[in-house]
Amino acid sequence: MPAASQTPLGKLLAARIRERGPITFADYMAECLYHPEHGYYSRAESQRFADYYTSVDVHPIFGRLLARQFAEMWERCGRPVEFSVVEAGAGVGRLAAHVLDFAARVLPEFYAALRYVAVEQSAARRAAHASALATHFAAGRAVSAAALPAAIPVGCIFSNELLDALPVHRLCREHGELREIYVGLNGDLLCDQVGPLSSPSLETYFSEQGIMLLEGQQAEASLAAAAWMEDAARRLGRGFILTIDYGREARELYDERHLRGTLLAYTHHRTGEDFYAAPGEQDLTAHVNFTALDLAASASGLARLGLVSQSQFLLALGRANEFADLYDPAERGQSEAERLRARLLLKTLIFPEGMGEAFSVLIHSKGVADPSLTGLAPL
Repeated sequence: MPAASQTPLGKLLAARIRERGPITFADYMAECLYHPEHGYYSRAESQRFADYYTSVDVHPIFGRLLARQFAEMWERCGRPVEFSVVEAGAGVGRLAAHVLDFAARVLPEFYAALRYVAVEQSAARRAAHASALATHFAAGRAVSAAALPAAIPVGCIFSNELLDALPVHRLCREHGELREIYVGLNGDLLCDQVGPLSSPSLETYFSEQGIMLLEGQQAEASLAAAAWMEDAARRLGRGFILTIDYGREARELYDERHLRGTLLAYTHHRTGEDFYAAPGEQDLTAHVNFTALDLAASASGLARLGLVSQSQFLLALGRANEFADLYDPAERGQSEAERLRARLLLKTLIFPEGMGEAFSVLIHSKGVADPSLTGLAPL
């Protein structure tokens, strides 16, 4: 195990622990990912490709089908003069560009009502919005922001692979008691240190879901993801919240197949469980608990519309025109080889062995009389 001082952030965290004692893993993870100078997501976006890809990186069809779903949401809300699509965790604006470019070209009435808010906490990645979304900024259809708008009268708040990167507490059951796994120091080494719960909310988190960990089992609790859902619901006046992420419902997430939890570190397209190897220089993620999100949503006045696999969601949206959106009309000269490549990339998004079954789509509504959506329709 490497010394805590191996990275700049590791050195800072080690000094903090020496001075004030062990910290929760949620605090550690928040610093590793979001520290303004040394956090993983404060680094240049290009470095992320060395570690992992997202659905957005595969093909623009992902954003194009999302645009069709957003347009249908606009219809379901009565075609308001202004409809906000708020992307939380927009990165450098790649997905925003795919959605907006397609809407401008294919869905002009929706585009005329659209106000796309690309929300990105990282100043370095937010700076890229000026070029990625320049045309849409000029047209008054998009803005860049560091946080969710205070009020969203009508629209959709959505996230793609955001909530799995929110900080989690690590817990275990020891001698019949729920205990928390903190981050401490053993000499110069960051290490696990078990202690009492840092908050009674952690006990409530599991009891509300009817979850009892097995003796010796480790698990994660994302109070931050539940709080994010509650906050988003408060800001939304009327419309939808759409969540795309890697995760499961509680009964599966905490079963006997996950005795060590679901937390993983990502470096160079490889996963590992050495969470202290390089603070700030590797990605840390944990499966999203969709049951916890549902409870937070319900308590905040949202109605659950459905939870489906990404495969089902994209197939339901694409079958209406036999996935014609896969091909860009602006590229009429596409060769058959290029079209074949596009079809193969689509399979990555929808087939079970690719991303299709690994990711799920959860949708909630608020104040919508007829919230039925094509993306949730049975195949």
